[in-house]
Amino acid sequence: MSLDELKRQAAARALEYVQDGMKLGLGTGSTAKHFVELLGERVRAGLDVIGVPTSEATRADAERCGIRLTTLDDLNQLDLTVDGADEIDPALNLIKGGGGALLREKIVAAASDRMIVIADETKWVQTLGRFPLPIEVIPFGLAATLRGIERAFAASGVSGPLTIRKTKDGHAFVTDGGHWIVDAGLGQIPDAPRLAGLLASIPGVVEHGLFIGLASTTMLAGSQGIRVIERP
Repeated sequence: MSLDELKRQAAARALEYVQDGMKLGLGTGSTAKHFVELLGERVRAGLDVIGVPTSEATRADAERCGIRLTTLDDLNQLDLTVDGADEIDPALNLIKGGGGALLREKIVAAASDRMIVIADETKWVQTLGRFPLPIEVIPFGLAATLRGIERAFAASGVSGPLTIRKTKDGHAFVTDGGHWIVDAGLGQIPDAPRLAGLLASIPGVVEHGLFIGLASTTMLAGSQGIRVIERP
């Protein structure tokens, strides 16, 4: 079974948790796209839900699928967010942001009663950090921000190159919020909560891709089926 088929299996399993009348956060990325498409099938069959998309790409997908949308300006709280991840550790801490939507994804996840992470089994790691950590930054004062990031790395016992994310044509990748992303190749992050706190305190860092304590459940699809893991 291909990775794409495994992702769709995980998305289908998460759909079982969706109930009529729910307010949903709709994640971004290839796995979340499957969830949006499957949700759209249920909506066209009569399911009544409303969604908050975490990116302009997800908004377009949801509209195409006929899913009713709103914003967090009009809702106090969401019942459930379903999203993918670039890495998941046994505490269900995550690295997200490979698709560039980490700021909106974190805002929506934090506004949800529950976050379900859907992924294929290759995203499961014992220690976060193999996937480059995305850090969303303001372009102004970038050199000073990068120095602050490096000091945070040193204080948390990690190190690695910082690379400004580029588009295929060589320009800086710009997020939906108008910011840039720096990808940090750290290899391993032994204390992800500590690094998350240090990065959050840096002026110029808008948000980072460490999602600590937000995911409540993950559904990992593999050759042996779906493994459901709850946060300890």
